[in-house]
Amino acid sequence: MAVVLDENAIGEAVATLVEQIRATAQRSRVAIVGIRSRGDEVAERVCAALEEAKIEHDYGMLDISLYRDDLSHLAENPKLQSSEITFQMDGAEIVLVDDVLFTGRTIRAALDAVTDYGRPARIQLAVLIDRGHREIPIQPDYTGVKLETARMDHVIVRLKKTDGEDAVELVTTP
Repeated sequence: MAVVLDENAIGEAVATLVEQIRATAQRSRVAIVGIRSRGDEVAERVCAALEEAKIEHDYGMLDISLYRDDLSHLAENPKLQSSEITFQMDGAEIVLVDDVLFTGRTIRAALDAVTDYGRPARIQLAVLIDRGHREIPIQPDYTGVKLETARMDHVIVRLKKTDGEDAVELVTTP
């Protein structure tokens, strides 16, 4: 197990996301929607930076637990959290935010969840880490860091609010 991103590197990755999203947010009002859990914490950091830059935006959190295609493989009682979408989804410019993009299945589930709230004008994807190895054709519009991994490696993201510290570890498989 090796730490591949420390607190400073995570901060730089979030700053990269903010710079990329800022151009879109200056053209039209965007809604930053974090995918629980940890995507919502990354989204909160993006929103805080947008607020500092005085860029108006909406914010929401999305729980995709019941939309996952691997729900039957999870524990008998999956941990359900609430979604918090307080803005009008119809016609909105959405930026979905997640911590790690791997196979694309989490994002597919998030797209299903978003459309249950309405029909956005556009949905874009921002990820803190893109580690490759897609199973379905989903690519990020905004990326903090591209991390080279083997298919069976594990990327473990820890964030301060959720886990008490900022670190990303790569657990390689022999």
